[in-house]
Order: sequence, then C-alpha cells, then structure tokens
Amino acid sequence: MTTHHPIAIVGAGLGGLTLARVLHLRGVEAAVFDLEASPATRTQGGMLDIHDDSGQEALRAAGLHEEFRALVHRGGEAMRVLDKDAVVRMDEPDDGDGERPEIDRGELRDLLLGSLPEGMVRWGAKVTGARPLGDGRHEVTLADGAAFTTDLLVGADGAWSRIRRLVSDAVPVYSGVSFVEADLRDADVRHPACAEVVGGGMLFALGAGKGFLAHRETDGSLHVYAALRTAEDWLDSVDFTDTAAAEAAVLEHFADWHESLRALVGDADGALVPRRIHALPVGHRWERVPGVTLLGDAAHLMSPFAGEGANLAMLDGAELGLALAAAPGETEAALAAYEERLFPRSEKSAAESAANAVLLFRDDAPQGLLDAFAVWR
Repeated sequence: MTTHHPIAIVGAGLGGLTLARVLHLRGVEAAVFDLEASPATRTQGGMLDIHDDSGQEALRAAGLHEEFRALVHRGGEAMRVLDKDAVVRMDEPDDGDGERPEIDRGELRDLLLGSLPEGMVRWGAKVTGARPLGDGRHEVTLADGAAFTTDLLVGADGAWSRIRRLVSDAVPVYSGVSFVEADLRDADVRHPACAEVVGGGMLFALGAGKGFLAHRETDGSLHVYAALRTAEDWLDSVDFTDTAAAEAAVLEHFADWHESLRALVGDADGALVPRRIHALPVGHRWERVPGVTLLGDAAHLMSPFAGEGANLAMLDGAELGLALAAAPGETEAALAAYEERLFPRSEKSAAESAANAVLLFRDDAPQGLLDAFAVWR
C-alpha cells in the first residue's frame, strides 16, 4: 500500500527543516525525507552569518530566535582583509552590535531538528524520481523501492535537486571558481601563527584570481578555503588521496604569497577537500506547476560570495510555511504568493553573489572588496 502525505518535503537541510518547523508550530502535517542515513552521517560545514532581515526573520517565525542567540559565536563577526603579502588592509573587531552573528551550521541544524517531533524526518530516504498524477498530486519513488504520494511536494533537496526537473529544465553551471577546503584544529595551541593571521572571525586574503578565505569556528579550529579562478577540470588533475601532493598542487598557485598565508593550507590537519562552485542562472524562475515548488539551493543555487544561501533557504522555508498555514485548502494560491516573493528576492541576491565573485578576485584585489566595504559603511 502506498503511503500518502499531505505535504512532503524532500531535503532536511536548513530550509526544509525551517519549513517543517513553521508548519508544525501551526498544526500543519508534513513529512520530511532525507537521503542521509542519520543526522550524524556527515559534518555540516563551517560558520554561517545569519542576517537580521532574512535568516533571523525565519528563526523568529520558527519560534527559535532566543535559542539561536544563545548559540552565536561571540566575536565571530570580526573581519580582516589582507593582500597576498599579508599586509593588513582592514581589521574590524566584533563590537557585539552586529546584525549578522555567526553560528556553527551543525549547531543551527541541530536546533531545528530538535524542535521537530520524533519521526517527522525520515532518514535514509533517497528520492530517485517523482511524477505528476494529476490534480496537483505527485508520486515519489525512493532508492529502496518504496513510494509515496503527496498533495504538495516541496523540493528542498539542494543544488542537484531531483524535484527541480518537475518545474524547470535549468541545471547548475560551473561559476569559474574552485575551492579547496582545509582545517587547522586547536589553532591557538597547535597553529598559533595561522590563528593570528585569521583573527577572531573571518579572513579575506586576496590577490588576482585567487585567495584564502578562512574563519574561526566555535571549537577553536580554523576552516580555510583556498579559492582559485580556474578551469572546471583543474581539480581533476590533483590527487586528493595524497594529501602532501594535493597541498603542493594548491600552493603552486600561491608560490609568491606570504608564507603565513601559504601555511593555511600547508599546515592543514587531515585531507584537503575539493569543491567546484556552481550556480543556477541569475533570475531562475518557473511557471506555476500545480502541487510542487522549490526552496533554497534547489530554487536559486548561487555562489557563496554574498553570504545569502543559507539565509535565503531559511527565509524561503519560513515564508512558504506561513503562506500555507494562512490559507488552508488554498494551496495553489499560497504557492503563487510564495513564488511571487521568492523570485525577485533570489534574483537580487544571485546577481549580487555573481558580482562579488568578480569583485573579490579582480586584478587589483583586495581593493574591490575594500571599496565595497567603504560603500556599505
């Protein structure tokens, strides 16, 4: 017998969980499906700055804002900008009054998960396909051969969403930038020079077409991204199973950079992790399709250079949940209202992110970033 769910949310990331929480608070039944075997299957990445007008608004709608404030990284909004010679071009402390406090992504996800009833998230449920049944209903199939039907299918399943194809033919494309991620653990004790370079919050060390982005995490470690404007296949030429060889391949691109910056990769603990940065077309949207919609990266994947991805995903989830709860029995009207706000908001952020990707790695970097900060102030 095929199970039926009034609302099915595919993806237990920040956006999907925010939607589930907002619906649960308002007595609306929903089920969440995620391909991971458990919430502890993989680490959830580094620090996030949660914006007052988006991510924090979502947390207010979810009734979790006070709990969030208790988890923020005090001092995490500090920011340093260096050039390739490690000359400090900007150094701003965290005065505690900022509107974008930092939190560990894993702790934020745990906060959302802990606010949901036991069993609301189905782990180990990898979606392999979905098809319309008519009248807005869909059938979703899982890797284990099971299937379920739903009156409303929400794709919160990230960059390579399987639900997106129900509404759009768009696919993410390579942005021209690749990251190589590294970690330095217990930095103040084991890597004091690197800890001093990064400071208490975020570091941008930039040059023409490349740079090191890093932040201090709540456990005292440093998470580092070596960023390169490079061909899409460059990462394929590096053997990341051989950490020493991978470090050498990355640092070859930073041969004339200050040794204190090269150490952010050269002194890394553990393996390096390659990551190509992809994005959907700026302004991605779709015609209203009955019984299905998208949120977060599934709807508007963008590069991380505006800091909006997680914030928008959570705001998407909150606004969709509020729209559905406010219009019981009027799902299509709620979806149309949600998408009417979603499209222009995400287009603006995606355009900003794409522009920042150019600005950060200009030939005169870090001057573009310094000029931008001067304008923002």
